[in-house]
Amino acid sequence: MPASRDPGTARKPTVSSGYNGRVNDLESDLRKRVRGSVRFDHGSRLLYSTDASMYQVEPIGVVIPRDADDVAAAVDVARTQRVALLPRGGGTSLTGQTVNRALVLDFSPDMNQVLEVNPEELWARVQPGLVQDELNAHVRPLGLLFGPDTSTSNRATLGGMLGNNSGGSHSIAYGLTVEHVIELTTLLADGTRVVFGTVTADEFAAKCRLDGAEGRIYREIRAIRAEFAEEILRRYPKHWRRVAGYNLNEAVKEFPLNVARVVVGSEGTLLTVLEARVRLVRRPKKTALDVIHYRDIQEALESSQSILETRPYAVELTDKVILDLARNNIEQSQRMAFVNGDPGAILIVEYAGETDAEVRARIEALEARRARERFGYAAHVAYEAGEQQSIWKLRKAGLGLLLGMKGDKKPIAFVEDTCVDPRHLKDFVPRFAEIFAKHDTSGAYYGHCSVGCLHIRPVIDLKTPRGLEQVRAIADEITDLVLEYSGTISSEHGDGRARSPFLERMYGPTLMGAFRRLKSAFDPDNRMNPGNIVDSPGIIENLRYGVSYKTWEPKTLLDFSEQGGFAAAVEMCNGVGACRKKLEGTMCPSYMATRDEEHSTRGRANALRAVLSGRLAPAEFTGKRLYEVMDLCLECKGCKAECPANVDMAKMKYEFLHHYYRANGLPLRNRLFGHIAQLNALGARAPALANRLANLPLSRWLLERVAGIDRRRPLPAFAPQTFEAWFRGRTAPAAAPRGEVVLFHDTFVNYNAPGIGQAAVGVLEAGGYRVVLVDRKCCGRPMISKGMLEEAREHARYNVAQLHPYASRGIAIVGLEPSCLLTLRDEWVDLLRTDEARAVARQSALLEQFLLRERERGLSLAFAGRGRKALLHGHCHQKALVGTAPTVAALAWAGYEVSEVDSGCCGMAGSFGFEREHYDISVELGNRRLAPAVKATAGDTEVIAPGISCRQQIEHLAGRRAKHPAEALWQALAR
Repeated sequence: MPASRDPGTARKPTVSSGYNGRVNDLESDLRKRVRGSVRFDHGSRLLYSTDASMYQVEPIGVVIPRDADDVAAAVDVARTQRVALLPRGGGTSLTGQTVNRALVLDFSPDMNQVLEVNPEELWARVQPGLVQDELNAHVRPLGLLFGPDTSTSNRATLGGMLGNNSGGSHSIAYGLTVEHVIELTTLLADGTRVVFGTVTADEFAAKCRLDGAEGRIYREIRAIRAEFAEEILRRYPKHWRRVAGYNLNEAVKEFPLNVARVVVGSEGTLLTVLEARVRLVRRPKKTALDVIHYRDIQEALESSQSILETRPYAVELTDKVILDLARNNIEQSQRMAFVNGDPGAILIVEYAGETDAEVRARIEALEARRARERFGYAAHVAYEAGEQQSIWKLRKAGLGLLLGMKGDKKPIAFVEDTCVDPRHLKDFVPRFAEIFAKHDTSGAYYGHCSVGCLHIRPVIDLKTPRGLEQVRAIADEITDLVLEYSGTISSEHGDGRARSPFLERMYGPTLMGAFRRLKSAFDPDNRMNPGNIVDSPGIIENLRYGVSYKTWEPKTLLDFSEQGGFAAAVEMCNGVGACRKKLEGTMCPSYMATRDEEHSTRGRANALRAVLSGRLAPAEFTGKRLYEVMDLCLECKGCKAECPANVDMAKMKYEFLHHYYRANGLPLRNRLFGHIAQLNALGARAPALANRLANLPLSRWLLERVAGIDRRRPLPAFAPQTFEAWFRGRTAPAAAPRGEVVLFHDTFVNYNAPGIGQAAVGVLEAGGYRVVLVDRKCCGRPMISKGMLEEAREHARYNVAQLHPYASRGIAIVGLEPSCLLTLRDEWVDLLRTDEARAVARQSALLEQFLLRERERGLSLAFAGRGRKALLHGHCHQKALVGTAPTVAALAWAGYEVSEVDSGCCGMAGSFGFEREHYDISVELGNRRLAPAVKATAGDTEVIAPGISCRQQIEHLAGRRAKHPAEALWQALAR
C-alpha cells in the first residue's frame, strides 16, 4: 500500500481521551475475562498515577495479568470499549511515559519469568515483567549476562528497557537494548498477535501481502523505506547513543531486516510485548576500578578523552552535589571510604579482562598516563569484587540521592538525558551550566562520560510560577544547544511527556509525519499510550506538583520538623522505586513477598500524598483503605537507610496508626502487645505455670479467636528467674577501673532471655566496668509500633528522667536488643523533642558499638583465640541506623570468622509474625533467604542474631538456636 501523501501533512489521528463509558461496565467485563487482579478503586488508580518523573495522570484502571491469555483478554476488552492501553513494568520512568489516562497493564507481579535460556546460541526468552538483575542472576552460573545495565537494574523490567531502549554504564561495550533484541512476541491494540524478528527480503515481501494488521504494518514500513530513507540518514544524529523518536533508522537498513528493532524504544505507543528473545553476552572474568578524583568537573571532562583512548569498560562521572548527598545518606555514607578528600567530581573508570594480570596492567597504564598528563589529584584503585560492587552501588544511587533533596526545590528530570559526541563534552557542559545560571538555577551532574551522556538536572521548585517558567525556558534553550552539537535530546531515558514536544525540533516536520504514519500503522485508533512521541501535550501539563498543588498538615505527635513536616516527609518519596528490589537488602519486605505496588514504600507514600494533597478526602487519613495500604509495612526501617531519599515509612506508619486508632478505637491485640512488659511481669511471678497455661491447645485457640494471635507461632517462654532478680543476687567485682556503664535491659532480656543479660554483664565486668541498672519502664517500642504514641511518650519521659543524670556525666548507656536501644536514639528524640532526650540518645550504644569504641580507648579483653565460625543475621533496625559492621568487628575481635547473610528482614518484625493475618507472609519472608542460609550452615558454626524476633524466627523455621552477640563474646572469653 504505497503512501503518496505529503508526510509533513500526514493525517493527525484523534488522540484518545481514555474511556468515556461507565467505568463499572469496563471493570465488570475485565473481571469476567481476566484471572489476574483487576483494580478500579480510586486508591489503586492513584498508586499508578505517578512514576519517577514530574508528572501525574490518574489511569482508568489497573490489570495485573497472570499470563498472556490475561493480556489478550484485557486488550480485547479495551478494543471493544475503545479504551487506551498502557503496558507498564517497574514504573521508574523519568519522563512520564508510564503514566496516562489509560488501562494500565502491570506485568511486574506475575509475568516476570525467564522462559528459556540457550547458552550455546547466547540468548534468553523472557517475559516483560522480568527484572534485569534477576535475569542476570539466572544466567550468572552460565557465565553470561544481559549487556545493557541501567542504574535501576534491581527493579527495571525488560519490558521497560525495551520500551525505552535503555543503555547504562557499560553501553560503551554493549550498546543499547536495541542491539540485544532478537525477536518480540507482541499483541497489537486490536488483539492481533504478531511475532517481530529478522526477515529476508523475500519474507518481508510476503509479509507485505498479508491481510490484516500485520500486513498493514509491513506495507507502511516498506513505504517509509521508500520515501524517507534519505531524510532519515540526513536528520538522525550520527552519534549512535540516541533513543529519541521512533527507530526509523532501523527500518531503512539492508536486508535481512530485524523489524523487532523498529519497535524497541516505542514506549508502549505501538504495541504490547508478551515475551522477548534477547541476546546474552559473556560475563567478563575480571574487572578493576580506578576512581580518579578531581578538583572540579571541568578537569574531569577535559581528561575524559585521554581516558577513552585506553579502551575502558566504563567511564562514569559523579559530581560533588551527589557525593555530599551520599555523605548524609545512612546507607551510602558507609560506602564512602574510597573517597579521598572533598572532590568536585570523580570519574569511575572500569576495565574488564580475562585475568587479574590483564586488568591490573590496564589500571597501571592508566595511572602512568595520569601521572604523565597530570590529571586528577588522587585515585583509588579497587581490585576486590566486593569493594567494586560497593562503589557501583554508590554510583547507581545518584538519581535517588538527587531526588531525595529536602525542600520544595528538587533536581528535575526534563533535560537530563542529552547526549553529544564525547569529544564535545568539555565544551558542551559549560554551555549547559551557562543556561542554568541564566535562569537562576544550578544543576547536578552524573552519568556516562564514556558515551557523551551526562544526566544534568536543574534544581527547580515546580510549585511556583517561576519554576514553571524555568522549565519551559531551559527546555527550549537546551534543545537548541543539543542540536548545535548534533546531539540528541534523549539517549536512554526515552521521550515521554518531557521531550516528545521537542521531537519536531530535532527531526523536522517531514520525519514527524513519518513517525505519525508508523504510529497509525501499528495503532490506527491511537489507543496505545497516546500523547507520547507523537501528538504530545505541553511539557508542563499534568504535573505532579504545580502552582495549584496544596497539602494539609496533620497535627503530629512525632517530630517531623527535620523533614519539613509530615507532608514534606511523604514527598521525599520521588518514585524511583528502589523499594521494588527483591534480590538484596532489607527494603521492602512486604513488596518482596507480594510483588504488589500497594505494598511497596513508594505505594504507601503515594497513598499518603493522595490524602494530604486532596486527591482523596481528608477523612481517608483515618480510613480503612489507607489502613490496608499501610498494614503490611513491617516497620523495619529498611527504607530509612536503603531508600536513596531516606524515606522513613516506619515513622509515618507510627503516626498514621496513632491517628487511625484515635478515630477508630484501639483493638485488644494492640493493647496486649503494647503492654507486653506488664504481661510478662505477671507471667514471671509463676513462670512454669504461665508457660504451661500459655501453650495449652485451648489457650492457643482462645488467643487466636479473641486476639488474633496465630496458634502456629510458638510463644516465647518465661525464664525461671528474671534478669533483674539474678542481677540483684550476684556479687559484683570489687573494682571497676574503667568506671560505670548503664545497661538498659529490655523487657525480653529481663523476662525471656536473661542469659543474654548475664553474658553482657560478664563481658562488661571482665573489661573493668561497674554495671548499673536503672529503674526503668519499657522503652515503648511495642507501643510505638501499635500507634500508642501518647503512652510511649510517657514511658520515654520517665526513662529519660532516669537516664539523663548518667548521660550528662558522660556515662554510656548500653543496650542489647537493637529495636529497644535504638528507640532511645530515634523515637525518644521525636517523641520528647528535648535536649535531655538528645543527650541520652548521644550516650546510647549497642554493646558491640560500645566495646569497639572503648577498645580504641585502651579496653583489653582476654579472648581465648581464633578458630570459631559465625553466621550473622543483622536486625533490621540495627542495619538501618548503625549497620552491622560493629557486630562483625566485635565478633572478629573475639576470634570468630564471620560471614554475614544478606537475609533481608526475617519477617517477624516484633508482633507482626504472631498476628494471624500476617503469619503466612512472615513465614514466606523468613523462608526467602534467612532460613535456607541457616539450614545450609554447618553445625559447628554459631548462628548469631542480635534481635529476639529474629532468633524466634530462626528457631521456628530452621530449627537452630541462634545466639545473641553478647553470648558469643562471653563464650569466647578466656576464663
